Amino acid sequence: MAADKNSKKANLLEHHSIKHILDESVAEIVKSKGYPEDLRMSNIRLLIGAIIIIIALFAQFYIKKFPDNRNFLLGCIGLYIVFNGMLQLTIYLKEKNAILFTYPPNGSFNTTGLVVTSKLPRFSDMYTLIIGSADPQSIASKPPVEFTKTVTRWFTKEGVLVEGLFWNDVEALVNEYAKETKKTK
Repeated sequence: MAADKNSKKANLLEHHSIKHILDESVAEIVKSKGYPEDLRMSNIRLLIGAIIIIIALFAQFYIKKFPDNRNFLLGCIGLYIVFNGMLQLTIYLKEKNAILFTYPPNGSFNTTGLVVTSKLPRFSDMYTLIIGSADPQSIASKPPVEFTKTVTRWFTKEGVLVEGLFWNDVEALVNEYAKETKKTK
């Protein structure tokens, strides 16, 4: 009965539930392989979001009433639009479908971490997992590796994730990316 409490269960009829459980498990697996999580992008998003909230609070609780605070409100609306645009641009250009950014493992000679990306198109059972370099322009970066497999491999009919099977597939992909490429003369 204790195994049932710890098992991850998804609603098989809900696309986001399946993807959420798989993405959470991928993050656990990658971190367990010695890749510390890089939270800088999350912190930048939180900072921009906090600035947006502060701007909205200033606009809401400004001392003067409406006709007198018209210019102040226009300034707040302009700043709100600018910072919200920055937030959306950051998400669109930098994060894309990324579920995890990492630093290189401790003791590694590699200077770049990983970016782990996943896709599960709506009305599809094909889950794509891509592992690539967090800095593709770096001399230490390697070509990304990926797999596309059906989610029916990893879930029971009741919607419980068979973690051992999923763990093996993700671990094999991480190992494939991490293996050293042999240089030829």
